[in-house]
Amino acid sequence: MTQIDTAISWLSTHLYEWFLIYLLLGVGVYMTVRTRVVQVRLLPQMLKAIGSSRSDAEGGISSFQAFCVGLASRVGTGNIAGVSVALVLGGPGAVFWMWVVALVGMATAFVEATLAQMFKVRNADGSFRGGPAYYIQRGLGSRGWGVVFAVLLIFAFGFAFNMVQANTIGGSLASTFDLETGWIAVGLMVITAPILYGGVRRIAKVAEVILPVMALVYVALALVIVALNITAFPEVIRQIVAGAFGLDEALAGTAGGILAALLNGVKRGLFSNEAGMGSAPNTAATATVSHPVKQGLIQSFGVFVDTIIVCTATAFIVLVSGIYQPGTEPESGGAVLTQDSVSAVLGAWTTVPMTLLIFVFAFSSIIGNYSYAEINLNFLGLEGSRLRVLQTLVLAAVGFGTLAELDTVWMLADVAMALMATVNLVAIAMLGRWAFGALRDYDAMRARGADDRFVGRGNPHLPGDLPGDVWDPVDEKTRA
Repeated sequence: MTQIDTAISWLSTHLYEWFLIYLLLGVGVYMTVRTRVVQVRLLPQMLKAIGSSRSDAEGGISSFQAFCVGLASRVGTGNIAGVSVALVLGGPGAVFWMWVVALVGMATAFVEATLAQMFKVRNADGSFRGGPAYYIQRGLGSRGWGVVFAVLLIFAFGFAFNMVQANTIGGSLASTFDLETGWIAVGLMVITAPILYGGVRRIAKVAEVILPVMALVYVALALVIVALNITAFPEVIRQIVAGAFGLDEALAGTAGGILAALLNGVKRGLFSNEAGMGSAPNTAATATVSHPVKQGLIQSFGVFVDTIIVCTATAFIVLVSGIYQPGTEPESGGAVLTQDSVSAVLGAWTTVPMTLLIFVFAFSSIIGNYSYAEINLNFLGLEGSRLRVLQTLVLAAVGFGTLAELDTVWMLADVAMALMATVNLVAIAMLGRWAFGALRDYDAMRARGADDRFVGRGNPHLPGDLPGDVWDPVDEKTRA
């Protein structure tokens, strides 16, 4: 097992250090420039798109439901355990690089979600499905690379990431209630099964209810801690910036140096907000919207909520608690470190509420992750009763992840994430002109004061006609 851990660690470090960091940031900057800084320019439209989402979405799920399912996967272990791991290994500076990944990643998330909408397909029941596997096949004409991506995503989200979430739940419940992890594993599998077997629409309904409440409670808790320690806020910001550029040697993580801050910030940032990974587009494609750009804006805003708000809140909590000291290994790690930090600031009474919050964060990610895997199994032609095999294997992964060692689970997730993100980032760089064209069409509509339905044929802003009939004109009249 030690040899396996060493091999996984070597592969993970070299994938990020030699390649993925540059690809991730490079594509993000490119998308930011080509969209004319869409993440800032159209921020008001992001809020408007979420507010105007229809709850009776015909054919698919509503934009708000798709936003919540995306958050169900994004807002989870990465925000609580991932930030703590990044701080320990990379120091406070890792948070700065998480911000950078998120800010440029908002443009990347916009492009991949818009492409997912443009190249989606209609199911027999009127619902939609899509994502990177679909836009790789339909946009680039490569079924083979679409299959490669689908297999990587199924492994990453169906198994590796769900093991991380289950591991977090197991560690938190065991620490708080002194429970045997074996019983936690069994209980977690029992409550997960009926939701997984219910399919994407049931997952969307569950996420729509629990995600907004969960995020608001956690952010409110963080705001209370900020208010009680407002005088420490400037020092926290100083530590984050100084640590990012090696301006204060005392702020290094246990892995040491600027490179450790950069590597861990990028790893944990990508795991948390998923911008460019190719995961959220799978849900973005299932939403019913009048224009692909609207869902792109909604998914872009999800990155902002995840990292700039929720991850920053976690970092502040840990940094002001006094439990964590840069360059030292704390007694607790992962989600338990965040949990202990809240208790140190607000008192022991918060232990149980924080445990419940961590449980909901991680559990919502498990069901959100599975929805991504199911969509890609559909792409591979596995539907109906044959999905039961995946559902059973996912449940087994949840049980195994609860019992596994924390370091092994995180390293396995990092490798799966890096491989998947690489395929997707190359694909959206090659297909970006389609999303840029859709954005020009949307900007033109806004300039006319119109809210017309997007069409994918005969559209002068696109490089060609979109395949399929999802975005065909409603009638034969030429648009004004």
